[in-house]
Amino acid sequence: MRHITVFLTCLLCQFAHAEVEATSVDFHSQTLTIALTQEPPQLNSAKATDQVSGLVLGHLMQGLVRYDRRGNVIPGVAERWEMTETTATFWLRKDAKWSDGKPVTAHDFVFAWQRVADPKTASQYAFILSPIKNAAEINEGKLPVTELGVLALDDRTLQVTLARPTAYFVKLTVFNTFYPIRQDFFESRGDQYAADAKDLLYNGPFKMTEWTHSASLKMIKNEHYWDRENISLNAINVDYITADTRARLNLYTDGKIAFTRLDGETYKDALSQRFRIRRFTTGSTFYLEYNHRPGKPTANLNLRKAIQYIFDPDEMVNRVLATPGNLRGESLFPVWLNGVNDKFRREYPAPQAGYNVKEAKRYLELAVNEIGPIPPLVLLVSDSPTATKQGEYMQGVLLNKLGIELKIDVQTFKQRLAKMTSGEFDIVGAGWGPDFDDILTFGDLLASWNMNNRGRYNNPEYDRLVRLTMNSTDPKTRMDAMGKAQQILFDDAVVLPQYEQGVIYLLHPKIKGVARRVIGPDPDFTYAKIVP
Repeated sequence: MRHITVFLTCLLCQFAHAEVEATSVDFHSQTLTIALTQEPPQLNSAKATDQVSGLVLGHLMQGLVRYDRRGNVIPGVAERWEMTETTATFWLRKDAKWSDGKPVTAHDFVFAWQRVADPKTASQYAFILSPIKNAAEINEGKLPVTELGVLALDDRTLQVTLARPTAYFVKLTVFNTFYPIRQDFFESRGDQYAADAKDLLYNGPFKMTEWTHSASLKMIKNEHYWDRENISLNAINVDYITADTRARLNLYTDGKIAFTRLDGETYKDALSQRFRIRRFTTGSTFYLEYNHRPGKPTANLNLRKAIQYIFDPDEMVNRVLATPGNLRGESLFPVWLNGVNDKFRREYPAPQAGYNVKEAKRYLELAVNEIGPIPPLVLLVSDSPTATKQGEYMQGVLLNKLGIELKIDVQTFKQRLAKMTSGEFDIVGAGWGPDFDDILTFGDLLASWNMNNRGRYNNPEYDRLVRLTMNSTDPKTRMDAMGKAQQILFDDAVVLPQYEQGVIYLLHPKIKGVARRVIGPDPDFTYAKIVP
């Protein structure tokens, strides 16, 4: 992982300070006010799957290790560690504590990881534990959770037995699925665990004291956090939760929030108001995911190929998104991923369909011959203006070019995730950001066992290539396998890559030290401070 924040220099020479009142930042109290785009759907770290929950959890919790501003792995709860081909051993710091003052112990990690592996938890991220001995077998119900290859040698020593050599294992433990959970507190809350601010225990730099669902939440500095002396902010107030970019720009302009992302429309307004616009490439890939379940029209390969050849990624980036920094969608694997000696996509160029109406209609004819007239398709999207706009664009493309009716199902973020999981869609607008710094963070997404494979694509050869990448430590072997996997994704038209995300945003000029990250919570306000 690396930081790729760059600044888009405004043509105008000065930031319009007068336009942003100081209510969104307070130097004396070191208080910051922001907005979230969505209500966090799940703050149980064993179950969380989305970026909004990950952002909040990243300020409230901490795993064994963490990333610094340059993307290097540095100590977190663990002060040091050692890796061999068969084990990973972590020594926990003495001063790591929970928000009630009790120590964070190796037992808290054992309990948390057993919870993730337990099939009763139904964690959609259970697969990420697969490098640990017996994790897959436990999740399949073949072994008890006590057989998981993780052991507390004592309160401060955690030993992990690996199922296979996994050079990137330490990087995995940054991710929220690997956060600790204290057993006595978890059991005291039962089904209410993580349902409200009082139903969570925190070991990170902040703790949540208020949570008014779908409206606001408040995080204050955790007085028991081991690195509290280096935390400047005393409070992060999330006073607004709205997916409306126009509403968030208005809040920023009125001095009520100190950070907001922009879209194509609000970008023009921000320029006209002389705000300093910043740019960041998120490392995420956005795509349309098809439902491959039997009986769904999108299970037909020729129908998917027809859509593949009718889509123009340049038009999506330049006319629909219309903001700086986005890259045309060509692959599930983004351009920043490393290969053997260079970037993966330079060494293994993504195959391209190209915009070809004639070819699209040929595939459509084949699809009709196989499954009959194409019924109206349902495109599931979230309720953000950007997602709706993209959906309407695809609706026009399919109707005008192929005569296919596309119905748009707009849902709240949380409900969209629920419908994705239950398969209530033909096509869904989806995106994936990296969980850890290895090509497998994208490569295993469409493996048959991955619960984040919402369309339930199942290809034994693809699975074989993913397992080969998992089980090998040789870079050439691993990247050759992923190159073949990339070709399969194109040949089977498994998903339709639309764009790689670049975002533009506004940040109050008095805030310094905000980290923008490709991997991990983004934006990260942990070490931010407000200057006079």
